[in-house]
Amino acid sequence: MWALQSQGFFGFLGDNIAQFLGNTGFAQVTWGHLIMICIGIGFVFLAIRFKWEPMLLLPIGFGIILGNIPFVPGTEVGIYEDGTVLNYLYFGVRRGLYPPLIFLGIGAMTDFSALISNPKLMTVGAAAQFGIFGAYAIALALGYTAAEAGAIGIIGGADGPTAIFVTSKLAPDLMGAIAVSAYSYMAMVPLIQPPIMRLLTTKKERLIRMKPARPVSQNEKIMFPIIGVLLTCFLVPMAVPLLGMLFLGNLLKESGVTKRLADTAKGSLIDIITILIGLTVGASTQATTFLSAKSIGIFALGACAFAMATFAGVGYVKVLNLFLKPGNKINPLIGNAGVSAVPAAARVSHDQGLKYDKTNYLLMHAMGPNVAGVIGSAVAAGVLLSFLV
Repeated sequence: MWALQSQGFFGFLGDNIAQFLGNTGFAQVTWGHLIMICIGIGFVFLAIRFKWEPMLLLPIGFGIILGNIPFVPGTEVGIYEDGTVLNYLYFGVRRGLYPPLIFLGIGAMTDFSALISNPKLMTVGAAAQFGIFGAYAIALALGYTAAEAGAIGIIGGADGPTAIFVTSKLAPDLMGAIAVSAYSYMAMVPLIQPPIMRLLTTKKERLIRMKPARPVSQNEKIMFPIIGVLLTCFLVPMAVPLLGMLFLGNLLKESGVTKRLADTAKGSLIDIITILIGLTVGASTQATTFLSAKSIGIFALGACAFAMATFAGVGYVKVLNLFLKPGNKINPLIGNAGVSAVPAAARVSHDQGLKYDKTNYLLMHAMGPNVAGVIGSAVAAGVLLSFLV
C-alpha cells in the first residue's frame, strides 16, 4: 500500500509489468538454452517419427526442453535448486535409487532360457564388456580423473540404469552428459552396430545356422536367479543393489507363486520409474551446466566405448568358433547382442541375419548374450566401484 501511495497507481502498475517481463523466459534466454531445446525437440522427433526407443527418448527429450526453459535463479524452479519439485524427483537419480527399481522390472520381464540352454553365450556377454574397460583406459589417458573415467566407461555397457547408478557414486556432476549419452546410444543401436557387424564378418559366417536351443525346465529357471545372485554378488558385492534386484525380479516371475508382484514390477512400477528417470535426466541438462567441452568429450568417448563393445562381442564369437565343432558354431552376428541394450541389440542381430538368409531366425539365440550383457554390465559396474569408490 505504501508503494502504491508513493509511486501512484500507474507507476506501481508499471513496476509490476517490468518485473513480470524481467522474470519471463524470454528475458533470460541464451543461445545455450535454445540449442538444448532444439536437441530436446530432436529427441522427441526421433522417438515419434522413427520409434527409436520411444519409452526412453520421449521423456528424456521433453525433460531437456523443460530443463532449459530459462528462469531467474533463486525462484525455486530449476532441478538444481533445493526444494523444487524437479529437485525432489531428481533425488532418485542423484542417489542411485531408480536404477535398482528398473532392474527389478527388467528381471521380472526377462526370460533367461536362451542363456541357460547355451551357457557359452554368457561368455559373449562378458566379452562385450571390454568396451567399458577400454573406454575407461582411454579416458584416463585423456586426463579425466579415475572416477570420471569409470563413469564414462560404463557407457560402453549400453545400459542406462547402470550408467546412472555408477555415475551417482563416482561423478555426479557428470550425470546429465553420461546418462543422456548412454540412453542416446541405446536408441541408436540399429545405426551404430550393423556396419561394425558387416565389417567383421564374412558372408559364410553370417549364414551359420545355430542348433535349436534345448528345452529348459521350470526347476532350472527357478534355480538360475538363486545361483546367479550368489555367484555374481560374492564376486562383486558392490553390484548387489543392481544384481540383487535383477535376480529378485526374475525369481518373482519364474517362481509361479508371485504373479501379482511380478506383474507390478514389470508393469506399472517400471513404467513410473522410466518416466521419472527420463524426465529428470533430461531436465538435468541445463545449458548452464551441460554445454561444455567435457560434455562433448563424454559423447565422443561414449561412442567409442559402444563401438569397442560391439567389436569385442563379434570378434570374440569369431575366435570362439575356432575351437567349436562345425555343428556347434555360433553365428557371429549375435556377438553384437553382448551389450546390455535389451532387446534392441538382439533385434539387430536377427534383422541382419535375415538379410542373408530369410529362414535363419537368430532372435532367440541373440537373447542369450543380450541378457548376459545385462548381468555383465552390472558386474563390470561392481568391479569399477570396488576400486574407485
